[in-house]
Amino acid sequence: MRLTWVCLALLSLTTLPAGAQSPPDQKEVDSFVRSMDAKNTAATPDPETLPGAAVYHAHCAQCHDGGIYKAPAKTFVQMMSADAIHNALTSGVMKVQATGLTEAQKRDVAEYLAGDTIEHAAKVAAPKLCTGEAARFDMTRPPRLTAWGLDASNSHHVPDAIGGLSAADIPSLKVKWAFAFPGAQRARSQPNFAMGAVYTGSQNGTVYALDAETGCVRWQFRATAEVRTPIVIPAWSVSDAGKARPVAYFGDIVGRAYAVDARTGKLLWKTKVDDHPSATITGAPVLHRSTLYVPVSSLEEAITDPKYACCTFRGSMVALDAQTGKVRWKTYTSPQTPTEVGRTASGTAIFAPSGAPIWSSPTVDEKRGVLYVGTGDNYSSPANDRSDAIIAFDLRTGEIRWHLQVFADDAWNVGCMIGTDMCPKPQGPDFDIGSGTTLVSLPSGKDVILAGLKSGAAIAVDPDSHQKLLWTQRLGRGGIQGGVQWGMATDGTRLFVPISDQINQGDHFPGEPQPGINAVDVGTGKVLWRTPAPDRCLGKQYCAPGIIAAITSAADTVFAGHMDGFLRAYAADTGKLVWEYDTNQPVTTVDGTTAHGGSMGGGGPVLYDGVLYVNSGYGIYFHLPGNVLYAFAPDRHH
Repeated sequence: MRLTWVCLALLSLTTLPAGAQSPPDQKEVDSFVRSMDAKNTAATPDPETLPGAAVYHAHCAQCHDGGIYKAPAKTFVQMMSADAIHNALTSGVMKVQATGLTEAQKRDVAEYLAGDTIEHAAKVAAPKLCTGEAARFDMTRPPRLTAWGLDASNSHHVPDAIGGLSAADIPSLKVKWAFAFPGAQRARSQPNFAMGAVYTGSQNGTVYALDAETGCVRWQFRATAEVRTPIVIPAWSVSDAGKARPVAYFGDIVGRAYAVDARTGKLLWKTKVDDHPSATITGAPVLHRSTLYVPVSSLEEAITDPKYACCTFRGSMVALDAQTGKVRWKTYTSPQTPTEVGRTASGTAIFAPSGAPIWSSPTVDEKRGVLYVGTGDNYSSPANDRSDAIIAFDLRTGEIRWHLQVFADDAWNVGCMIGTDMCPKPQGPDFDIGSGTTLVSLPSGKDVILAGLKSGAAIAVDPDSHQKLLWTQRLGRGGIQGGVQWGMATDGTRLFVPISDQINQGDHFPGEPQPGINAVDVGTGKVLWRTPAPDRCLGKQYCAPGIIAAITSAADTVFAGHMDGFLRAYAADTGKLVWEYDTNQPVTTVDGTTAHGGSMGGGGPVLYDGVLYVNSGYGIYFHLPGNVLYAFAPDRHH
C-alpha cells in the first residue's frame, strides 16, 4: 500500500534533530533546513539525489507538501529524528502502511527527511535523574485527582483543598521549574499526581515519573508509541500506605493499554484493545473498582489513498481486568459489522456503517450503573444513529442501555478536504463530541449530562429521560478544528466552555469564528459571560488565538491553554483575564538547557498542591511546536 496516509509525521514517534532540546521557530527551522542542506551538499552535491528523496516524493509528498492541512508540512517532518521516523515505519503507527517498502527504503526516507543518520539520531541526552530525597515516593501522599476529568464525573474542577491556591495567588504565578521532553515537538499528556511525583506521557512513548518539587526524573518507561493520555493511578487509604501497591494505567496511540508499577515503572501487563490497524487510544482510560474502561478511537478517517476501501473501523468501549489486563467485555458503538454498500466513482468499495469513535474519556455514573461517552462522526455513508451521540454502557456487562444522537447524518473523512471520491455522499460537517461528558448534580438534586460538540454547541441531557435534551447553547461557529474540542469544566453551577474555531471550511461553517471562553448556567444554559480570546498572533505562522485543549476550574479561576502559546487565567465570575504567561518564549529547564512550549492541545492545565502544571507544544496540524512541562507557583513558593 502506498504511504498516502495523512499522518506520517503527526502520528509517528517524532522527535527533533539529535541533541536539540527546543523545537525551533520558523526562522530557526529555515536556518536548520539550510544547514542540513549545506551539510548534505558537502557529502553529496544535491540532497534530492539521495535514495530517500525518491521514496518521499513517491509516497509522502502529496500530503506533506501542503496538500492537506492536517498533514504536517515537510518543514516539520524535517525536525523529526531519523530513528523516530524509522521506528514509526517499522514498528509504530505506520507499520501497516509501510508494508510495500523495503527495509532499505524505510531507512533511506528517514535519513533523507531528518538530515541525519539513524545511529546518530538515537543518541539523545537522557533527562536529569533524581537522587536522594527527590527520588523517594511518599506512600502517605496518595493521588487525589483521577486523571483526565480530575474526578469520576469528569468535571475538570479542582477543589480548593486539593488545588492549594487562592484567587489572590494567581497573578503572582512564576515558573517554578520546567522539564523538556527530549526530542519532542508536542506535549499532550495531561499531568497527574501521586506520592510527591508528577506523572506524564510523551511523544516518543516515554512515560515519566518526575519529582514534583524539582522536576528531576524518578523513573521512565518506554511504551510502543506516543502516550497522549494522562497516567491513571488509583487512590489508597493513608492508613494502608504500607500495604498499597500503586499501579499506573495509560494507553498509546497504536491501541495498547498498559499497567506499570507506579513506584518503579516496571511493566505489569500490556493489552492491545483492538485489532484494526488504525485503532488508537486518545481518551484516558477510567478505573472503577477492579475494571479499567478503555475508549477506542481510530486514525482511519485520515487515509487518503483512493484505492483504500473506506471504512471498516468501529469505535468501541473495552473493559479490562485491572490486575491482569484481560478483556472482560468489549462493545462496539455500532452493532453492525461494516459491509460493502457501494463503490466510488473510481471503483473502490465503500463499507458502512463505520466510525463513531470514542476519542474522549468516559464518565462513570455509579448510581445508575453506567458509563457515558461521546462519539465522533461516521467515516462513510450511509451514516447511522451512533455517530455524534451520547451512549450509556452498562458498567458490568457492556450492554448499551441507551444512546442519543445529537447531530444526524454526519459522515466525513479527509477525502472531503481534498476533493476525492472517498468523501461520503452526503457529506457531513465533522461535528464530533470530542470533549467527553460531564455528570453534574443540580442544587435541586436533579442530575444532568453535559457535553460539547465541534459545532460550537454545549448541551445538557437528562440521564433518566435519556432521549431528552434539556438545553442547547451555541457558542461558536464550529468546524473541523472549531467549536468545543477536548474539554469543558464546571464548578457545579457554571459550565465553562472553551471555543477553538480554527480554519473555515466552506459552506458547512458560515459566519465569523468566535474563539474564546464562555460561562453558562448549568441548569438553564443561559450565557453568563463571554470573553473573546486575545489575538496575540499578529500574523505569526502556525499561531491561532482559540482554545483546543481541555480547561480547568479552580480557586475561583478558569485556566486555559491557548493555541497562541499563552497559558491564561480568567476570573470565574466575570471572565476577566487575570494572568497570562507566554509558553512560547525560551525557558531554562531542570537539565540546564533552553526549551520552549507552543500551542496547547489535548490535556489541559491542572492545579495541585499549590502548583499549576501544564504541558505545552502542539507541533501538528500546523500549530506551534513545543516540548515543555511547566510548573508554576506564586512568588512565596520560590
